[in-house]
Amino acid sequence: MPIATVNPANGETIKTYDALSEEETERRLATAESTFRTYRTSSFDERARLLRRAADLLDEDTDAVARVMTTEMGKPVGQARAEAAKCAKAMRWYADHAAELLADEEPDESDVKDSGASRVLVRYRPLGPVLAVMPWNFPLWQVIRFAAPALMAGNVGLLKHASNVPQTALYLEDLFHRAGFPEGCFQTLLIGSGAVEGVLRDPRVRAATLTGSEPAGRSVASVAGDEVKKTVLELGGSDPYIVMPSADIDRAAKTAVTARVQNTGQSCIAAKRFIVHTDVFDAFTERFTEGMKALKVGDPMEEETDVGPLSSKQGRRDLEELVVDAVEGGATVLCGGVRAEGPGWYYPPTVLTGVTREMRVHREEAFGPVATLYRVADLDEAVAVANDSPFGLSSNVWTRDATEVDRFVRDLEAGGVYVNGMTASHPAFPFGGAKRSGYGRELSGHGIREFCNITTVWHGA
Repeated sequence: MPIATVNPANGETIKTYDALSEEETERRLATAESTFRTYRTSSFDERARLLRRAADLLDEDTDAVARVMTTEMGKPVGQARAEAAKCAKAMRWYADHAAELLADEEPDESDVKDSGASRVLVRYRPLGPVLAVMPWNFPLWQVIRFAAPALMAGNVGLLKHASNVPQTALYLEDLFHRAGFPEGCFQTLLIGSGAVEGVLRDPRVRAATLTGSEPAGRSVASVAGDEVKKTVLELGGSDPYIVMPSADIDRAAKTAVTARVQNTGQSCIAAKRFIVHTDVFDAFTERFTEGMKALKVGDPMEEETDVGPLSSKQGRRDLEELVVDAVEGGATVLCGGVRAEGPGWYYPPTVLTGVTREMRVHREEAFGPVATLYRVADLDEAVAVANDSPFGLSSNVWTRDATEVDRFVRDLEAGGVYVNGMTASHPAFPFGGAKRSGYGRELSGHGIREFCNITTVWHGA
């Protein structure tokens, strides 16, 4: 895949880039290693000062970088601005909290004495250069939620971004440079996917994080495992959105529309499978379908646009194939289902019902504005349908019954359970999945500690 900016709203190739040479890649790896030796000794106060400066610069750049994101991957421009603001918020959060999150810990005094020590500390030390293999769908946020904690922990970052968002990738390197971070603290590697293995196997790279598809995760995890290097993986999701009889149906249906089509439905944590109790199935379906029909599909640079184009022609083809397979298998299309002719990689908001386990859309992630509806008889069936997926990223539950909430929290196989709301990440809360949605956690204290050497310091009596 070429490294290029291709506008998904019209298919126009705007700019192409040459991949880094082996010599330049080597230079950047050497710089990362050299910088880490000194940056690791910097204070939390100094790191926080630099990160806050990067957040301030991002605030100043918001309109410009939002337009870059929209041009490169089709995100509605209002959502792009919101993404930039979220990144600045996360940077400031880690600047404020990293020192506390990584403070030395002292075990219980009785355990210290029992070990024969006079004092024991648990200290969090940085690992070194960390390779981040990142996707295009949230081209700023996915990177910042890795970079902010990694840099505050004293690590340095190497970014291999998706090949269709090179301008965003280069902007990120420039952002940290302008903020005053030492050269080599954060570098963008414009390389193809075939070059990732060589970088990951390099002994100067100490760990890796990947957000992306399951095949990409398997590949990176396999190489890292062979090299015995730590990885964090956030892979696909096909999140359930469960609606029970006690729910506020109007709110549940309105929120469901946003939960399905955020980022034009190209989000791992977007709700995709809507599992509705039979007592409220018809009422929810009517409201939800009408909400999907009312969305404005169009130019992502226009403020009133709700749904922009998919990021690529292949992405739209993959989505179409899932819908065709479902319809051929007996599913009913309540709205959408047929793409309009014309330029750009647009696909209409689509609602399918009558989906069965044999259909591909039941097992695979629909990465676009396609929702599947399931009618269930009771809570047990709702849990069974929700868990009948290889993925387990997050989940959404709508009920005002406390007993039902307890059951869902206990039994849903997911990294998050959001009650009477939609899944959304926040820097203070851990984020990650179960099953084939990956392992490890990003954000919060859990995320900043993922790439630390957790060191026991034992002092003899």
